[in-house]
Amino acid sequence: MNKAIFLDRDGTINIDNNYIYKPEDFIFIDGAVEGLKKLQDREFLLVIITNQSGIARGYYSENDYKILNTYMNERLCEYGIYITKDYYCPHLPNAIVSKYSRMCSCRKPGTELFERAVNELDIDLSKSFCIGDRLRDLAICQKSECKGYLIGKTENDENISKVKDGSVSNIKYYSSLLDAARDIEILDIICKA
Repeated sequence: MNKAIFLDRDGTINIDNNYIYKPEDFIFIDGAVEGLKKLQDREFLLVIITNQSGIARGYYSENDYKILNTYMNERLCEYGIYITKDYYCPHLPNAIVSKYSRMCSCRKPGTELFERAVNELDIDLSKSFCIGDRLRDLAICQKSECKGYLIGKTENDENISKVKDGSVSNIKYYSSLLDAARDIEILDIICKA
């Protein structure tokens, strides 16, 4: 079985500039590329799981999302980083674009996309980690042995407090993807020792 890093995209890998979809607006967060490289070097599959409600809101199309995703992957390839697979949810209850208007289990905190990745990529959750800038990005950690990292500044500092005081189990707080990657690197070395 494989070990994986489940990654949110906006606010975790790239700066979240409110529903970005144009390549020219895509900016990596400082240290994100280095963090991804560290994780890949430890032989983790890199799997993106992202909510893309901008599609349901009519801000951009699925094709626009795919163009930006291709651009991001091409940029990462320049650094020798390869995303194994990305999964996205375009849905939103009461969406403007009726085709995407629904309650679904693939929109985080739903775990359908995580479960799909586990099945398709033969992932061992007990050896895997999840990184995101919101607690909903780490939903799989509350339902499995997958360990999580809440990173960066969240819209609600109460989330950071919950993680730091242990109210939310199986999740740590770090300021960046790079810091989380360093911690995972140490844990992975210890596990292999």
